[in-house]
Amino acid sequence: MNIETILTPAELPALAQRDLRATACVVFDVLRATSTFVTALHHGAKAIIPVSEIAEAISIKNSEFGIRSSEFILLGGERNGVRISADGIDFDLGNSPREYTEVRGKIIVSTTTNGTRALRACANAQTVLAASFLNLTATAQFIRRQNFPNVLLVCAGTGENTALEDVLGAGALCELLLNEPLSPTLSPLGRGEGVADSAQIARRVWLEAKTDLAGAISRSENARRLLAIPELRDDVAFCLQPDTCPLVAQMDAAGKICRV
Repeated sequence: MNIETILTPAELPALAQRDLRATACVVFDVLRATSTFVTALHHGAKAIIPVSEIAEAISIKNSEFGIRSSEFILLGGERNGVRISADGIDFDLGNSPREYTEVRGKIIVSTTTNGTRALRACANAQTVLAASFLNLTATAQFIRRQNFPNVLLVCAGTGENTALEDVLGAGALCELLLNEPLSPTLSPLGRGEGVADSAQIARRVWLEAKTDLAGAISRSENARRLLAIPELRDDVAFCLQPDTCPLVAQMDAAGKICRV
């Protein structure tokens, strides 16, 4: 298994030129999109449809599919951390995972600043997974069972910059894949020669930070922004909970993220 990491969203456009047909892409937007999607699926959401633009989300809502399914579709997402209100439409949900506990049976069309863009950039991969600390071990177990030849850990970032929390999530998954026995039937992979420098960087950052994860992430740009907003500050601690949602979140060929 070859493991590589995209550390910055500036690398995302190049994915369109890569052959990803034998690659599992694992997207991290820890604060908060992938944590929110995992939480929604854990609470019974039928699917998440990530889109890049606000207009695209509204278009789906207003489409024939959206009109037929109106009682089951919710619009979710954020711009600059705040729930979207655009073109006379107030979105049903923002991007706080704590909002997504009453979504059983719903389809959520979501657009966020970075997370949905990262997921869409991986659309040509063999498999696309949404990962967070909330479902880290389940995601690692799935990757090991499927024995993908190539694993690309994608850090969604902040704007065009690297996001520390995403690098830490990617590093934690790399550590699980390389060194942790995940079940009696899944032994560690060992370090191997297929670990790119980018994945080694993420793993080393994780090993240095894991004993005080909350302290490390509290200094990140995203965390500082959320912690300064009283109604969103609790999202930071929520998103750092380990394995509270033991599920795999996979995006299908149609662009829907479902629980598998």
